[in-house]
Amino acid sequence: MASTTTDAPSDPTPVDLPRLSPAGWARWAWRILTSMRTALILLFLLAVGAIPGSILPQRGVSVDQVQNYYTDNPDLAPWFDRFYLFDVYSSPWYAAIYLLLFISLTGCVLPRAAAHYRAMRARPPKTPRNLGRMPYSARFTTGAPPERVLTEARALLKGYRTDTDADSVSAERGHLRETGNVVFHIALLGLLIALGAGSFLGYRGNMLVVEGDGFANTVPAYDAFYPGTAVDAADLQPFSFTVDDFEATYLEGGDLQGQADSFAADLTYTAAPGDAEGTHRLQVNHPLSVDGAQVYLLGNGYAPEFEVTGPDGEVVFDQPVPFLPRDTATFTSDGVIKVPDTGGEQLGFSGAFVPSAAQAADGTLISDFPGPRDPVVTLTGYTGDLGMDTGASQSVYRLDTDAMTELGTSPELRPGDVWELPDGAGTVTFTGYREYISMQVNSNPARLPALIAASAAVIGLICTLFVRPRRAWVRARTGDDGRTVVEVAGLSKSEGAGATAGFHELGLALRDRLRDRPAADDEGTKE
Repeated sequence: MASTTTDAPSDPTPVDLPRLSPAGWARWAWRILTSMRTALILLFLLAVGAIPGSILPQRGVSVDQVQNYYTDNPDLAPWFDRFYLFDVYSSPWYAAIYLLLFISLTGCVLPRAAAHYRAMRARPPKTPRNLGRMPYSARFTTGAPPERVLTEARALLKGYRTDTDADSVSAERGHLRETGNVVFHIALLGLLIALGAGSFLGYRGNMLVVEGDGFANTVPAYDAFYPGTAVDAADLQPFSFTVDDFEATYLEGGDLQGQADSFAADLTYTAAPGDAEGTHRLQVNHPLSVDGAQVYLLGNGYAPEFEVTGPDGEVVFDQPVPFLPRDTATFTSDGVIKVPDTGGEQLGFSGAFVPSAAQAADGTLISDFPGPRDPVVTLTGYTGDLGMDTGASQSVYRLDTDAMTELGTSPELRPGDVWELPDGAGTVTFTGYREYISMQVNSNPARLPALIAASAAVIGLICTLFVRPRRAWVRARTGDDGRTVVEVAGLSKSEGAGATAGFHELGLALRDRLRDRPAADDEGTKE
């Protein structure tokens, strides 16, 4: 057997693939960023990024709740804070998603809007050569001339944009669907711009006001203040108000005992110094609006009142102290009293307040109802250096006991009870309590544009969901037998049987109109 040999294939010649220039990479990145798929992904990421903001307490809403979360979760809270999970909506990563989404939507919507504008100005599509290939088509013959057929067809196609050729009428409607789609996305862009403008030009602040006290809209009066980039202290509206009374009611019986029934605060306010006073009943979702700023009711609590005397018997402290709720179901609350001016060693107290005292199974003091049925406070006293003279900022809700000596724990104090401090350090009298409310002031000059944009987005979405685009054609030609052959066809991309029925009704209506009118009318029409 003869053997054959084949030459080994030579190595293929390497091909130099073209490389993208920096401009080419930029065009590629722009196409990816401005694609609808990228916009949807960014919108999804924006929604996912907002989840921690709805689950975890946010500093922009309540600093107290963030502090309570730190107390309850001392190991986890610092890690959350490193990733801005207590400041989600002002975090760098959320702002990056927001900015990319804005750019992506702009790149998607503006070219689409321009294309839709050109489509609205263009003539309806020409009549296809073979109407029998359309999703709906029908044919019949009539004795009416083609001119009359086309005239009747145009009369029946009211609401359509029509265009007439030599032997046919083409019609189109439903551009409002794409208009709604464009309006929705443009409104979404407007909403993003309004939100950004509100963050830039507005401000918000949180404060706690005890019943009977007042508040003036100045930066030092806030417990936490978050100004926009373009906001300074001189831009704050000069309003002020006093909390005249606060009333909270709770369900007294049944399975829902202890749940909140209503919260309301009566305010007396002035829009500016020297203006006439007004009154407002502040409730949840019923804010006070003054000069473009809104004052919202966020929460409430108790402020026990204490009178502290020094070693010499002089009163050195006499005021209410807000205690922060540890448990909002029963309003068991914790607070701190700092007495720096005693004439001797400084005094500090950490305390627990229960509005409705009861004994737990293990004998500890608890509250069994959020209302003030039997208010009791217990204190732990300290003497020494409060650390308030170092110049470092301190929280009014925390007591630094590193340089202090514990004095002991008080008995259960009810209104009017006095605790004699050990070693003649003085006395503490629990004189009663007042309630306080936590509020937020929000000033956002872009609220109205945001509302308009949101409303436009809803209207655009309704048009997108309920408007049905359709195309219809009617052709009329003279047949071999001298009668007019009429073809009716229709196309709809968003409907099934409903569109077919509509086109069928159009064909029947056209046939009936041609059948019902006598030939004399035809001649009159031609003239």
